[in-house]
Amino acid sequence: MSGKARDRIVVESERVGQATREGEILEVIEASYGTRYRVRWDDGHESTVRPAAGSARIVSAPIVSAPKPRARA
Repeated sequence: MSGKARDRIVVESERVGQATREGEILEVIEASYGTRYRVRWDDGHESTVRPAAGSARIVSAPIVSAPKPRARA
């Protein structure tokens, strides 16, 4: 799993009845012991997370193309 800034991360709950957490990846932090993500969660909080295998999934950010310039009349 590898994400990049602006991608979404979805962290599955570890307990029955607890909701999943979703947020936007703000920064990817590479280290010798693994990759961490700085995330702004949908509730407005920010934290750093290092998801365990299978506990999270990354949803790629949509590609936004630049608007085309208007032709002059």
